[in-house]
Amino acid sequence: MANLSIRKLDDETLTRLRVRAAHHHVSMEEEARRILRQAVATPIRLGDLAVRCFGAESGVELDLPQHAPHEPPEFAA
Repeated sequence: MANLSIRKLDDETLTRLRVRAAHHHVSMEEEARRILRQAVATPIRLGDLAVRCFGAESGVELDLPQHAPHEPPEFAA
């Protein structure tokens, strides 16, 4: 595992991190790890959420109609 040092944090940021960590009952270091992990995580896309909620693993099978490919609409200014 790698280490990371963050210099020049202002007092307010450090205080807010300390309060947030205390609220979650973890150390400031663990809270910072959680914040960084969430900040750089791949966002959940709508399609991924739909598969998770309605996919075969959830016991839902959908018969989706087949549509011919189409060109996107053009919007003139």
